[in-house]
Amino acid sequence: MSTHDEYSAEERSLLLKLAHRSIESALEDRTISWDCPTAHLAEPRGVFTTLYRQGQLRGCVGYVFPVAPLYGAVIETARAAASQDTRFAPVTREEAPELAISLSVLSRLQPILPEQIEIGRHGLVVSLGSHRGLLLPQVPVEHHWDRETFLAQTCRKAGLPARAWETGATLEAFTAEVFGDDEQGG
Repeated sequence: MSTHDEYSAEERSLLLKLAHRSIESALEDRTISWDCPTAHLAEPRGVFTTLYRQGQLRGCVGYVFPVAPLYGAVIETARAAASQDTRFAPVTREEAPELAISLSVLSRLQPILPEQIEIGRHGLVVSLGSHRGLLLPQVPVEHHWDRETFLAQTCRKAGLPARAWETGATLEAFTAEVFGDDEQGG
């Protein structure tokens, strides 16, 4: 989380509306058409869309890498979070109006040393061979983890031993600008 927000309140509101509309259109089996209002929202960015229902996690899917324009990535990740997160049954039409959405727009990945990791600021990617795991910056805060626990849990998410970060795994960090419906009064 940076000291300044990259996205304006209007851009945040637009992206959240877009995420809701993309889920609704998927449930109605129709395509969504949306004209991107600014070049800023058309820049390729990594993004995670997290869905909550009655305060409980209901789905989360995202792109680590900037593979699509931000607005397109929001459409795709919102639909995927509602229907393709294997931890949950697909969202139903009845549930859709009750969903609260949070978006995490990611910075580019940068190599980082373990001692440089700041809890609450950095998200983490641990890679070794074909194994890769990612945790968003808010995860260690929500679970009250210290730096070493954050590193170990990210290694576990990658399917690696908890101490792989000490024995050759690559560490990369990113920051995320996180915003959601709860800040929009909706």
